[in-house]
Amino acid sequence: MLNTKRKNYFLRMSLLIWLSLFAFSSLTYSTRIKDIAEIRGPDEEQLIGYGLVVGLKGTGDSRRTVFTVQTIINMLKRMGISISQPNLEAKNVAAVMVTATLPPYVKKGNRVDVTVSSLGDAKGLDGGTLLLTPLRGPDGEVWITAQGPISTGRVGPVSLVHLPYRYRLATVGRIPNGGLVRKSPPEGFYKEGVIYICLYQPDFTSAYRVAQAINKQMGEGTATPQDACSVEVKVPQDSTRGKIVVGFVSQLENLRVVPDAPAKVVIDERTGTVVVGENVEISPVAIAHKGLKIEIASQTLVSQPKPFSLGQTAIFTQPQGALSEQGGKLYSLPPSTTVGEVADALNTLGLSPRDIITIFQALKKAGALHAKLVII
Repeated sequence: MLNTKRKNYFLRMSLLIWLSLFAFSSLTYSTRIKDIAEIRGPDEEQLIGYGLVVGLKGTGDSRRTVFTVQTIINMLKRMGISISQPNLEAKNVAAVMVTATLPPYVKKGNRVDVTVSSLGDAKGLDGGTLLLTPLRGPDGEVWITAQGPISTGRVGPVSLVHLPYRYRLATVGRIPNGGLVRKSPPEGFYKEGVIYICLYQPDFTSAYRVAQAINKQMGEGTATPQDACSVEVKVPQDSTRGKIVVGFVSQLENLRVVPDAPAKVVIDERTGTVVVGENVEISPVAIAHKGLKIEIASQTLVSQPKPFSLGQTAIFTQPQGALSEQGGKLYSLPPSTTVGEVADALNTLGLSPRDIITIFQALKKAGALHAKLVII
C-alpha cells in the first residue's frame, strides 16, 4: 500500500512537470552561449600515482599483500633505515592508487582534489594519511604531488547518505585540495586568430543558430559552423595583436541564442519520473494493454478568416483520442493529445510506472511516438 502511494506521488510530481512544459511550449527561451557550449582550449589531464596510506588502526593490508611490504622496505631504505622483511607487519599501512583530474587553465601552485583507492586487501582507509605521492600524466612527467589526511565520508560505522556510492566505501576516499600542481597545462585557447566554440549537446540547428547570433552581433563572416558540435570564430585583428582576447570571448559567451534539441522522453522506472521534451508528438494509433484500449486519431479542421480580414482559409489536422477500460468508464483525451495527457489519463486508471513505460515503448515500436525514448 505504501509503495503504491509513493508511486502515485512520483507520478503526480512528474505530471506537474509535464503541465509546466506543455503550458509554455509555445514560447521560445534564449540562453547564453556559455550555458550550452564552451571555448575549446587545453584538454583536462588525467593523472595517476602509487602511494602509501599510514596511520590506519589495524585496517591496512595484510602480510599477504607483498607489494605493500616491499614498498615500505624501499621507502625506509631511502630514509637510511634497514629492516628485514620477516619482521615487518603492515596492518597499519595500505598501498593505494591516487588519481586526479587536472583542469585546464590551472597554474603551478594551485591545488586540486585527489581520490585515493585501496590497491591491496585493506579493510578501510578511515583515519589514514597519504604520504607524499607523485602523480604522473600520459607523458610520464610529474604534474601533481599529493599528500594529506583522507576523508572517506563516513561517521563511525555509518556512511553519509548524501555522498556518491563510491565514497561510502571505506576503501575509497578523497583529499580535498590534497594535490599541489607542479606543472601547468599548455596555455592558449586560440591559434592563428581563430577560436572554436564546442556545444555540450551536438546539434546542427543549434550550431547554426550560434553562428547566426555571433554574426549578427560581431559582423557577418565572423562565425562559421563547422559541424554539429563546433563553430569557428575569427578573432578581430586588433585583439589578436594586443593579446586582448578575453574581453572578446566574454562578449561571445554572453550572447543569447535559442538552442534546439531533438524530441526526447526520459523515463526513470525506479522512481516513476517522466520528463518530456519539447516537440514530442503522437501520431494516430490504437493500442491495447491489460484490458485498456488507447486510441488516438486525427481530425481534419478548416480555419476560416474573419470577415473583411486579409487572412486565408487554412486546413489543418488536429489529433484527438480516447482511453477506455473494459467494462468500465470511458476517459476522453483532449483534442491536442500529447504524451503528458496520455500519461495523465493512464495515471487516472492507477497504472504503475512499469505499465506506463510498456505503453510508451509500444507507441515507439509502432512509430506513433515521434521522439527518442530513454529509459534509465
